[in-house]
Amino acid sequence: MGTSISKYFREYKTSNIAAMIRNNRRDPDICHHDMKGKLVVISGATSGIGRAAALEYASHGAKLLCINRNPEKSEALKNEIEKTWGVECNYLLADLSRLEEIHKTANSLRDLNMPIDVLIHNAGVFLKKRTLTADGLEKVYVVQYLASFIINILLMDKLMSQEKARIILVNSEGHRFAAWGLDLEDLNWEKRHYSGLKSYGSAKLSQLLTLHIFNEYFKNSGVTINAMHPGAVKTETGQENGPLYRWYKRNILDKSLRPVSVASDALYFLGASERLEGVSGKFFNLTTAEEPAPPALDIEAANLLWAKSLEMGRVQEAILHVQGKYNIDAETIRKYG
Repeated sequence: MGTSISKYFREYKTSNIAAMIRNNRRDPDICHHDMKGKLVVISGATSGIGRAAALEYASHGAKLLCINRNPEKSEALKNEIEKTWGVECNYLLADLSRLEEIHKTANSLRDLNMPIDVLIHNAGVFLKKRTLTADGLEKVYVVQYLASFIINILLMDKLMSQEKARIILVNSEGHRFAAWGLDLEDLNWEKRHYSGLKSYGSAKLSQLLTLHIFNEYFKNSGVTINAMHPGAVKTETGQENGPLYRWYKRNILDKSLRPVSVASDALYFLGASERLEGVSGKFFNLTTAEEPAPPALDIEAANLLWAKSLEMGRVQEAILHVQGKYNIDAETIRKYG
């Protein structure tokens, strides 16, 4: 199924765009509850939003388990957190562009002998040129979307058996870059001209689409899953690109961005606030619930993408296990809405 302007054109509303612009200017709600003794898992925690979120949760007493690529930065973060706040901070090393390492990471999390209270999928990448992973998949799509999808699938049983957990997807208003939906026949960008913005938008849109299906699986389990736009904040995203882009980011783009604490405050609120107890399946601009772009509400596309993602991520058996153990009618879920 290719993209279609006519399919979504009439569904766009100027009021939704105005709400997005208005919400982008708001400050996040603040939560002062502590998280002492709780375990928070964060991917991409050595810089930017992930690092700020790790420090924020640590300052409220949470134990941290960070999923990172860089061993030196991971060790430095661990030492800083443990020395400053006296809480436990461990890490797993993984390249979340490689399916084997994504599966290995998910299995390590699944085998933990303690519950995961908050799982924050933050790792990301932005590339201006199409880059393939070792598995032959487009890198942005894997890191920004497929990695979190696989980990959520493989952790479903653990999280549902806990009867309480919060999953937070660090998403983006950038899902609107895929204004006319996904090209489900070309998720790997083999047939179309590659665009960094459109690739990024497609990955974030994919995350929002499968959010609907995850939410249905988690109903009445005590597990919630939400997505959030972390605000236009200054991060190190895009450093993999060439010198011209890095100059533009450093000298022009970064000067208009807000401090990263805006994002970490929002992530803490979404993970700790009692006001979010039981709230699931939502998209937040920081801490304000917002309606995403029309393609993100397309349940037919969500179901088609779900099936393709199970295959791409090699997790068909894992979802069948969950369906059998929890007596979940997958056909009903596919037809919901």
